[in-house]
Amino acid sequence: MRKKKIMVPVLVIGMLLAGCGNAKMKDGYYTAEMSGFSHGWREYVCIQVKDDTIVSAEFNAKDESGFIKAWDNEYMRNMGTVHKTYPNKYTREYVQQLMEGQNDTKVDTITGATNSGDNFKKLVAAVIEQAQKGDSTTVFVESAE
Repeated sequence: MRKKKIMVPVLVIGMLLAGCGNAKMKDGYYTAEMSGFSHGWREYVCIQVKDDTIVSAEFNAKDESGFIKAWDNEYMRNMGTVHKTYPNKYTREYVQQLMEGQNDTKVDTITGATNSGDNFKKLVAAVIEQAQKGDSTTVFVESAE
């Protein structure tokens, strides 16, 4: 009888601990976009998941025509001069942090790209949630603005 009393709490604790872990991400491609445009750009994150691991990721922004912000050389020159960073640089740095941390949504904010960093965190959280559900529909994230 004594063994049963010990086994029940051990089983309950084991089940609670198993439920506390992060849900596994399902293989596939997942996208999250900001719900609106900010200064003419809508930021987005796309990830590819394989075996519960993010194997590729893209963070960028597009205008209404679909033109990618990181390809805008004039924007790059203007921003680089003022902020010492630019979209083609900081988007890669944020993605690198994601790839290193995987589903950890904590990233170091890059000076000069704070708003994009805040959006990146929100987008990553949303896209990981989609990956855990296995839902490949694009999810739209509300901006704080």
